[in-house]
Amino acid sequence: MPIPTTSTPEIVAAVIFALAVAHTFSTKFFAHLAHRQPRHAGLWHLLAEVEVVFGFWAFVLVASLVMLSGKDAAVHYLEERNFTEPMFVFVVMVIAASRPIVSTVISVVRLLASMIPISREVATFFLCMSVVPLLGSFITEPAAMTLAALMLRDGYFRRDLSSRLKYATIGMLFVNVSIGGTLTNFAAPPVLMVAAKWQWDSLFMLSHFGWKAAAAVFFNATILTWFFRHELAAKGQPDGDGNTARMPFTVAGIHLFFLVCVVLFAHHPVVFMGMFLFFLGYTEAYKLHQDRLILREGLLVAFFLAGLVVLGGLQQWWLQATLVGVEPTVLYFLATALTAITDNAALTYLGSLVDGVSAEFKYALVAGAVTGGGLTIIANAPNPAGAAILKSSFDDESISPLGLLLAALPPTCVAIFAFQAL
Repeated sequence: MPIPTTSTPEIVAAVIFALAVAHTFSTKFFAHLAHRQPRHAGLWHLLAEVEVVFGFWAFVLVASLVMLSGKDAAVHYLEERNFTEPMFVFVVMVIAASRPIVSTVISVVRLLASMIPISREVATFFLCMSVVPLLGSFITEPAAMTLAALMLRDGYFRRDLSSRLKYATIGMLFVNVSIGGTLTNFAAPPVLMVAAKWQWDSLFMLSHFGWKAAAAVFFNATILTWFFRHELAAKGQPDGDGNTARMPFTVAGIHLFFLVCVVLFAHHPVVFMGMFLFFLGYTEAYKLHQDRLILREGLLVAFFLAGLVVLGGLQQWWLQATLVGVEPTVLYFLATALTAITDNAALTYLGSLVDGVSAEFKYALVAGAVTGGGLTIIANAPNPAGAAILKSSFDDESISPLGLLLAALPPTCVAIFAFQAL
């Protein structure tokens, strides 16, 4: 029994979505309440978790649908949602953050850093902000985000960096990962949503998006690294905290095999969840080469994304109406702005439902969606993964949404120039 095609559930869903967005910008308020009202500190701490916000409001939406349309309609709505992406992000995040994978990437980054004629601390930071985000075009954006965030946390964020550098880093990381996944047609969620329908292969992505994104990523990383080079050289320790021990090639190879298999079957949850269970069994059998798997962090991120899927399913009526009939240049900036308040994959998916659009429309929509992917935590699916790993290094163990927005604006402007002028 589908939800009736009346405007009431959609209007209610839009209001709840707006409240959820406002909540993401108010997490510090709830953290403050936890200190002022210790009797209910548990509840306020829960509501102060960014990863909990959209799951909480998704529950409110489902309860509202039960009251408005009945239990059967609400259950039918949930069963129609596609939760593949939250499950995939959870699995790839846990595997990519395992010690054998992180140690392998650190070794490769060290080798590359030794070839750059500057201090190792500065060179490693530059590679974390440039090469690793571009690696997301091949191992997927969530995996690249996880690896970069772990390396930055252990090698830099735990070294008493200034708040200014921390926010500049996380803002640029989110932007670079968002645009850095456009070298191929299978790694960035907003590209995945349209690639098959619009027949965009990896060669098309590289020639129309990828080289521009790579130019912006390297420019952003170069400017940030140069501007904070003295602080990075003084406080950075790219060896990290315990991920540098010699790793047997067989163990690293098996972990990479699991990661590749999960990426190859990213659209088939039955397969990649089965592989993940095998992965858990392997890590249990070879504990000597493992650290604690980030299962809690991964589940929180998946909860966040699943809530976004539930809330986003009833936003089509106003999003699609906003996108249709807009001139391509205006559409590009509109998509960039809308991405800040809704997942960019949802935005491009809704755009793909519009028939008879021009090539300029398609380019503007996708380019705008990836350009704005670093402005907020909800703008791009991998962002919650990065935030979950890095937030413990910030004051009050939370990332200010306004601070993130302001930090992401400069690299976003560089991305705008790359996609519009190059």
